[in-house]
Amino acid sequence: MKFTTAALKAALLVLLASAICLSAADAPTVTVKGYVLDSACAFTKGLSKPISKQCAISCANAGSQLVILTDDGTIYWPIADTTPSSGQNPKLLPFAGDKVVASGKVYQRGGSKAIVIEKIEAQSSQK
Repeated sequence: MKFTTAALKAALLVLLASAICLSAADAPTVTVKGYVLDSACAFTKGLSKPISKQCAISCANAGSQLVILTDDGTIYWPIADTTPSSGQNPKLLPFAGDKVVASGKVYQRGGSKAIVIEKIEAQSSQK
């Protein structure tokens, strides 16, 4: 059997797409609880929670990516699972400075964790 270069390239693309879909399906869905704050303050200021809601909003509006910082210090980078990808600040901005409960698929690479948020809500004060 003789394969053309185009047929081999097409087969390779199908295999690659299948591998990507399978790895995305393998990502666990988890629930995380933490504060929504800008990424710069999470790293440079060593904050355990935002200084204020307005500060987090101002930083986000200036272009800083919002992240979720859990009580144990883990930072979750909100990402999109679409191609092309898109920033997640619009989804997080209503919760800037607040403690939230977010659930979605979590990905880990090196020392970083990312979450594709499926659901997010403010954490009630009774919890």
